[in-house]
Amino acid sequence: MAPNTVGFVGLGIMGLPMSKNLVDAGYEVVGHNRSPEPVDELVDHGGERADTPQTVAERTDTVITCLPDSPVVESIVRDDDGVLAGLSEGMTVIDMSTISPTVTEELAADIDEAGANMLDAPISGGEEGAIDGTLSIMVGGDETVLAEHEDLFEVMGETVTHCGSHGAGQTTKACNQIVVAAQMVGVSEALVFASKAGADLEAVVEAISGGAAGCWTLDNRAPRMIQGNFDPGFFASYQYKDLRIATDAGEAFGAPMPQTEIAHELYKAMETTDRGRDDNSGVMQIIEDLAGEEARVEE
Repeated sequence: MAPNTVGFVGLGIMGLPMSKNLVDAGYEVVGHNRSPEPVDELVDHGGERADTPQTVAERTDTVITCLPDSPVVESIVRDDDGVLAGLSEGMTVIDMSTISPTVTEELAADIDEAGANMLDAPISGGEEGAIDGTLSIMVGGDETVLAEHEDLFEVMGETVTHCGSHGAGQTTKACNQIVVAAQMVGVSEALVFASKAGADLEAVVEAISGGAAGCWTLDNRAPRMIQGNFDPGFFASYQYKDLRIATDAGEAFGAPMPQTEIAHELYKAMETTDRGRDDNSGVMQIIEDLAGEEARVEE
């Protein structure tokens, strides 16, 4: 086992480009995914294949998981052929999924009992950030363990922030998604309003991007939104899942979330209208449904 061998479980829209960047940086990457095609692509890029999460852990000294939700992470870690079954003392598990902070704390306790370390390190930046290695990474866990893996994180992310103990990374990611959803919904409302009022949509985007309303969504999604381009960089269904995590945590901690609850319902409508595989900026389509017309520039 080489000291720079990394396991990667979950080669989806984010995980696959992240794992490729690790290969490009000189790491030996052993990958596993529920569907085989992304593993084939990683192998073609210079990675190696593992048939189970247990095998990934047995062949590496650091295991990264990047998975859709809490139940999947729990299964991948705890199943009979899961990561826990293959861990040895001193290893590190880095969960880069977005899951419940309380589930993270429980998994960290299991991994600690096995003599290994865990970091929760959810990410933000979408597919573009995963491809470019410019993700924002929010880390919970032991700061010393984070320091030991600093080089690894710097391959995948531009900003790496230690947020506190186990679960703190997930709490911070929930805060991130609260703000992202607010941007997506706010920009959607503004664009539909501008269209209904007869304004030039491209001019509106340009004008408000340069002022106090300037934000990531205006810069990176609004020009596509008014073209009707909702090809995914981050699935709306994932945004919906993340908002459920946020609202559940808000309920548990007694934190008021009136705006987030509304965004949660709008993203629920994305699911129920079979648009969950659209980009999360596609929530604009729900606002358009309510308005009875689309906000689009002419071809």
